[in-house]
Formats: sequence, structure tokens, C-alpha cells
Amino acid sequence: MVHQELGYVGYFDRESCDLDEFKVLTSQNLTTGAVPHAASVQKNVPIYDMHALRPALENADQRKELLAEWAGVLDKSAGVIVLKGAFADTSVIDRATAVFHQIIEEERQGGAGEGDHFAASGANDRIWNALQKQCLRDPEGFALYFGNVAIAAACEAWLGPNYQMTAQINQVRPGGKAQQAHRDYHLGFQTADSAARYPAHAHLVTASLTLQGAVAHCDMPVESGPTKLLPFSQLYAPGYLAFHDAAHRAFFEENYIQLPLEKGDAVFFNPALFHAAGENSSADIQRMANLLQVSSAFGRAMEMVDRQSMSQTVFPSLVTLKQRGALSAAELNAAIAATAEGYPFPTNLDTDPPIGGNAPESQADILHRAVSEGWAEARLSEALSALQARQAA
Repeated sequence: MVHQELGYVGYFDRESCDLDEFKVLTSQNLTTGAVPHAASVQKNVPIYDMHALRPALENADQRKELLAEWAGVLDKSAGVIVLKGAFADTSVIDRATAVFHQIIEEERQGGAGEGDHFAASGANDRIWNALQKQCLRDPEGFALYFGNVAIAAACEAWLGPNYQMTAQINQVRPGGKAQQAHRDYHLGFQTADSAARYPAHAHLVTASLTLQGAVAHCDMPVESGPTKLLPFSQLYAPGYLAFHDAAHRAFFEENYIQLPLEKGDAVFFNPALFHAAGENSSADIQRMANLLQVSSAFGRAMEMVDRQSMSQTVFPSLVTLKQRGALSAAELNAAIAATAEGYPFPTNLDTDPPIGGNAPESQADILHRAVSEGWAEARLSEALSALQARQAA
């Protein structure tokens, strides 16, 4: 890895992770003067009173000023904002909570809910694709819930217009343990070795492709385990490797902050911020949050390509060329990369869960196995069709 004045070039590796640099970056302090629209700054996190700021969202110039401030905090400052009273009417929250409880019970009885990203099976309740399930179950309630100008403004502040909303419900019961420190989707869902394959500039740009948020569906005192956060940690360039490192995780555990939330509050943070769900040490609080993962409109290819058909068609040629020695291992990898979908997302996490890791198997993974293990064409076709069915179910 080479550091230049204009940024990072080359690749990050484990030697790029400098704990002292991490400590310096995360020792900064946020002052109220740097966030003039915030009602206060608590533990380096700006707190925005949406009851007072809601009129500003209706004025074009004031809205731009506020969104610019939020973007600055998420990008170059603390990396996290709290919107107090994001939901002016918490009965909308209660209505959604009732729907989510119905879905949790039905999925529990049906044996669904496997493959949580970080929690052990049974440690919490997870609803994958809560966005679609809520919409189909209670369309009016869904419209009231997401017809929320504060949430829309936070999404637009970071991603611009035409963003793509997804949501997952996470309910942590009393006794639910804390997560380990991590970063989030995209590179946060990769192993350290996989993340190291991406060039340094990709590490820097990935955070601008998504926004992480959470809506509190109940009051969350600190003992209930609201998210542990390390302000300014998104500024640490090799952090997608460093969060796998024991020393960096230990520093996080010694220095994280937690803020209590009230029902209807929302938190948004840069996906590169080091964070982790806290331990629910309360006696009786079922901590429920709607985890919003919002994606940029730009994370899409220009053309629609039928990669399943391509994979099935080229498979016999790949096998023959490999057997003849006409394709080296590197050349075979390159051919598959141009043919099959190498990224397993987006998918239906109910039917295609990330069991054994943070990501399920991709189309390219299957094609690689088929070539290396000498599958029959019918077996490959069946495996690819099964993957498509899991992803689209």
C-alpha cells in the first residue's frame, strides 16, 4: 500500500492497520459549533430535535443546509447522527410493531429465521425483508411508517435521490449478548482475505454506497443494549480489514459509547463506522429496532444480462478448455468472472440465508465448483435454477 497526498492507491493489507493511527482518529471531539442545527452533542454524537427541525425540512434552502450538515457529520466528522422524535406520532410505530410480532410468531412456528449475520441461532428474532413483508401485510400502515420526511431526508443527505430502501427487524431478548465490533455492507460482509482483494480506493468509496439506520420500536435505556458506536472510526481507511483484528476490537470495547433512545427515535450512521449491537442486560425489555439499510441508486449495472443462461451455455467449453490446458487457473477465473454473477446480493435472505458466514453462495461459486468437480450439465442447471429460486422466492 502506498499513501499519497490525494489518497490511497494500491491495496490494504494487515500491515496497513496501525492501531496508533486508529486511536488518534477516534480521539477527536465534536463541538456544538460544528453542528449548528443540533440540539446538543452527547458523547461526540450530534442530537437533532426533529420536533423543532421538521419545519426546516419544508423549506428548500433550510433543508439543503440541514442535509449538508448531516452529510458532513457522516462523512468527515463523528459518522453518526441521532434524530430525536423522527416519528412525531409513535402510534405508527406501535402499529408496525404489532405487525412485526405477528410475522415473528408465524416465522418461528414455520421454522424460518435461520442465518442471522452475527447472532447465534435463537439469540434474537430476525425478520428478513421486513420492508416487503410489512407492505404486503399492512399497506396503509407501511405508507404511514415510511411516509416520514425525517427518514427520507437522512437517506437523501447521504445517498441523494432515488435511493433503494431495505429493512430488517431485529428483536433482542433480555440476556441477548453483544455483537463484536464490525463495519457493514458491502465490504463489512466480506472476510478479511476477501476485502484485501479490493483496491484501496474501493475501500474508501464503498461507504458512500449505503447508509445504515435504525428506528427504535421501544424505549431503549443503555441496559437494553442500544448500538455500541465509536465516533470518527469511519475515517480509518483500512478499517474493513482492521475490524477483524483483535487489538482494534479490544480498543473498540474500551472506548465505545452508547446512547439511550426513545420509541420513535432514529439513528443513522456511516456503514464504515465501527459499531456493534449491545448486550441486553435488562430484566424485561424486548429491544426491537427496524434496521434500515439504504442503497445508492448507482449500485447497478447498465444492462440486464441473463447470466444463468450464459453460465449453462459456456460450462462445457470451460471444462473442455481446462482439460486441454488451454485455460490456466487465472484465465479460468477471468472467464467465469465475465460470465457468472460473482456477488450473492441482492437475495432473499429468508430462503437464501448466509449460513456459515455473512454471505450466501454466489452463481460464480457454483460455476467454479461445477468446473473443478466435473459436474454433469444437468447438475449445474439444477443448482443454478435452485439458486435462482432461493433468491427470487
